[in-house]
Amino acid sequence: MEILQLESLIYQASKLFLWPVMLLILLSLMFSIIALGSFLTESVLRNMNRYHSVLMKHVNHSNLLLTPDDLELWIIKRLEWLRIISRTAPMLGLIATMIPMGPALLALSSGDTGQVGQNMVVAFSSVILSLVSASICFYILVIRRRWLLEELRQYEIKQQIIAMKDGV
Repeated sequence: MEILQLESLIYQASKLFLWPVMLLILLSLMFSIIALGSFLTESVLRNMNRYHSVLMKHVNHSNLLLTPDDLELWIIKRLEWLRIISRTAPMLGLIATMIPMGPALLALSSGDTGQVGQNMVVAFSSVILSLVSASICFYILVIRRRWLLEELRQYEIKQQIIAMKDGV
């Protein structure tokens, strides 16, 4: 009897996570759509040669002499949420898929196909949205990282030229 109580407790505990996980999936999807809009705007500005480097703005607004290592750390921080969402959204999708599968299997065993369908819709919709979110964020992460590292390299070259002119 103790094992059945433990199984019931685990099942009830897992059900508590469905709504928070689904909320996180929606938040990650909203973040990815906003990030996509920002990315597309930046891409258009870069193609029109009207883009003003955020890396150079950071350098110019800093009161400290920033080394390339400092700027690389700044780049990592700037891309952090894209990386987090691209890696965690699929896990959230899996969680949101697995939680409704238990009730769907129970409904299937009792012949309640309506309940099976309802749970499966939740399961598959959640995983689809989370994978879309992760895919968008991963694509933006890869391209934006390249852009920022190219800007960092240009900054390093300028610093080397300045150092050579100053005779250092």
